[in-house]
Amino acid sequence: MEIDLALINELEDFNEDYEEVYLKIIREACKELDIQDDLELSVIFVDDKRIHEINREYRQIDRSTDVISFALEDSEQYYIEGMPREIGDIFISIDHAKMQAEEYGHSFYREMCFLFTHGLLHLLGFDHMNEEDEKVMFGRQKTILDALNITRE
Repeated sequence: MEIDLALINELEDFNEDYEEVYLKIIREACKELDIQDDLELSVIFVDDKRIHEINREYRQIDRSTDVISFALEDSEQYYIEGMPREIGDIFISIDHAKMQAEEYGHSFYREMCFLFTHGLLHLLGFDHMNEEDEKVMFGRQKTILDALNITRE
């Protein structure tokens, strides 16, 4: 399995590197979900203003949020047999991640890993629109992060 992960930083004052840990999270998620396909995805680091604009434009929700995923596989037209699965884009608000890390009493690193894992699971078809789906998705998040020992540090 090959993974093509593009990290795009739209912020001048953010220079942390998450490529290695995000690749580990992808591999662990694929192991957990028995996915062996080649995958392509992007992660875009933005501020609260930008994620607010995206949330308003694409989801008609007029506020900022922590993470937004755009899953390309919501439509079969994006998959071509024998090619890598282009699963989509994850936008992470660095401002929100900092706030939530402080609010929840864990590290910024842990929050960035949690938000990425959450977004990744959305790209892989998980959702939390009802209580049962939420239990499944959040359980998977915990399993993946625990397996990599990314805990409440």
